[in-house]
Amino acid sequence: MTTTAPVQSSAESNAQAYRTQVLRLSEVVSAMTYALDITEGQPEGHALRTCVIGMHIGQALGLDAQGRSDLYYALLLKDLGCSSNSAKIHHLFGADDRRIKRAFKTVNLDKKLQEGTRFVLSNAGSAAPLQRRLKHVIDVSLGRGGGHAGLTQVRCERGADIARQMAFSEETASAIRALDEHWDGRGHPYGISGENIPLLGRILCLAQTVEVFFRAGGPQAVQQAVKERTGTWFDPAIVTAFEKVQRDEGFWEMLAERGLEERAAALEPVECRIKTSDEQLDRVAEAFARVIDAKSPWTYKHSERVQQFALGAAAQLVGAQALSPAGQRRLSRAALLHDIGKLGVPNTVLDKKGRLTDEEFAAIRRHPAYSEQILSRVESFKELAPLAGGHHERMDGRGYYSAVPAATLDFEVRLLAVADQFEALTAARPYRAGLSAEIALEIIGKDVGEGVDPEALKALERFLSTPEAAPLLVPQPLDPEVPIPSV
Repeated sequence: MTTTAPVQSSAESNAQAYRTQVLRLSEVVSAMTYALDITEGQPEGHALRTCVIGMHIGQALGLDAQGRSDLYYALLLKDLGCSSNSAKIHHLFGADDRRIKRAFKTVNLDKKLQEGTRFVLSNAGSAAPLQRRLKHVIDVSLGRGGGHAGLTQVRCERGADIARQMAFSEETASAIRALDEHWDGRGHPYGISGENIPLLGRILCLAQTVEVFFRAGGPQAVQQAVKERTGTWFDPAIVTAFEKVQRDEGFWEMLAERGLEERAAALEPVECRIKTSDEQLDRVAEAFARVIDAKSPWTYKHSERVQQFALGAAAQLVGAQALSPAGQRRLSRAALLHDIGKLGVPNTVLDKKGRLTDEEFAAIRRHPAYSEQILSRVESFKELAPLAGGHHERMDGRGYYSAVPAATLDFEVRLLAVADQFEALTAARPYRAGLSAEIALEIIGKDVGEGVDPEALKALERFLSTPEAAPLLVPQPLDPEVPIPSV
């Protein structure tokens, strides 16, 4: 009896070259920081520029190789928890969370009450009807919803937890947790002060602020902001180290866009460089899935569940359709990262209860393109980019974002699309409760041929009838760490 070997897709064939290369983990992490930048409302390269600034400070302070390695990853990944407060910021301010976050980094609420008041009046309720603006202003001014500390606690804690999940050191995780603490104890979320704040966390706080003000107004704006906040926000000793390095010839020129990735890469301590492995890449995908799903409480564990449905369906494939182990791993990572482009979509759209406007729906339709662009930056994840970019394409070519017939794409794309649709239908959304598996399959089934691939749907249906699928069909709660506040 002759057996048919698992088919190797075009994506798998193209991936063969990448498997022969030895990449540093820092290269993967650096490329993924662009996703964190857009979530935080920052321009591309924010984390990389912060890394360049912070590493020069670390060198001036005389950190050893391991200390600089811990600092390096903390600087790159300081915003790992940034998506966790997006929904809360949107609901509290009634505005685009990314714009609020970007604006918030330039105000000093500690000393300038008028500045803080102007910030609230300028931003709270800006996307809400006029009659709701006053309520948002009062809520923010009185610290309802936890105030600033409440907005930062879940962000810092989850960011540190995800860093640990990625197997980074406790020093790196603790620095991320302490990002918003201030030297005088008036920072957030725990109000720790002085040398009780981890040294690396103190460096992160200064480096991030320098980057933001450099982009806003150049070296002069940096010097003014640092002078105002030395002894309150910043450790004076770390400021002294920064003042020394910023006088070095060419320091500010290093922050230019051209060649930024290379300059950041060169600052990683050679003695502590980490080579990638399949297990580490899996951890990166799993970690960023948590970042993606934390953007909205309505997408709690969405990416993980899509992965489980997709892999379960793939396990039902036999003969020529069966995926090789490498193909299954690729599908697993693509499922975890397929919605990474949603980090660039404001929560005013993601959490909207009513019907989307044409402009809002257009923002949603762009997220697969963002996913493809982000993953294309990552050498180890380039093979995932077409899968993530195509998960909303239809068989009749009326999908998005490329509007190409899904039959012309790899079968894994069509399998991922069915898994994504099924998970989304069975999960709660702002505008409806989650549907039963039976109703979800009925809705998808009506779209067979024109919308979804019939073989992909059959594979999913076979999986859903197995005992392994039963735990996945239990209704899922909203994210317990990212509640929607009452405002």
